[in-house]
Amino acid sequence: MAQAVEEWYKQMPIITRSYLTAAIVTTIGCSLDIISPYDLYLNPKLVVKHYQIWRVITNFLYFRKMDLDFLFHMFFLARYCKLLEENSFRGRTADFFYMLLFGATVLTGIVLLGGMIPYVSESFAKIIFLSNSLTFMMVYVWSKQNPYIHMSFLGLFTFTAAYLPWVLLGFSVLVGASAWVDLLGMIAGHAYYFLEDVYPRMTGRRPLRTPAFIRSLFAEEPVVAARPANVRFAAPPVDDVQR
Repeated sequence: MAQAVEEWYKQMPIITRSYLTAAIVTTIGCSLDIISPYDLYLNPKLVVKHYQIWRVITNFLYFRKMDLDFLFHMFFLARYCKLLEENSFRGRTADFFYMLLFGATVLTGIVLLGGMIPYVSESFAKIIFLSNSLTFMMVYVWSKQNPYIHMSFLGLFTFTAAYLPWVLLGFSVLVGASAWVDLLGMIAGHAYYFLEDVYPRMTGRRPLRTPAFIRSLFAEEPVVAARPANVRFAAPPVDDVQR
């Protein structure tokens, strides 16, 4: 059993393995009182005035207390982060890292701006950890890139992956969880999907091109597609048809 878990862990791509490890270590550290959540949460005043810049990153690593909800989010993090990195971003580790960086930036910006808007500022002030929202963003992006995959929710009903974020949002509301967390993830995910997939098809321009300095941090692995021998992918020449 231990060997199987070790093999499963080692087979994870680098970004998924790193994020999952950091999230588990941080959450366990807080549960054992080795780390204090008060040193991790997002606080703009402490970031700007006291230069506690690490809070911009650490608020994405803590998933609250270790309970069923924690296991639920670890499953989604391991599953959909891995699916994106191994399939949609296969051989494009830098692009995947840039997607997470974009999502984290959008989420942080929304919370900061929301805290300045009357009537909703109190709701945004309660959002001090964005780890769940970033996980939900990955689920949303995966569902947009794989909309026709059939899924089942607890064996009760089936649906296509395009509706997965809405099913999970409805489930969060039913169990009494805050819908804001999931909605923020959906907003960030849709912003990425539109700018990366929809807008380039409309205009021919790609605004989210990964910067060169981020690409230099990762050694990209070429993706080789095997092509069967003696197989034509286009219509044969007219001379061949006549013969």
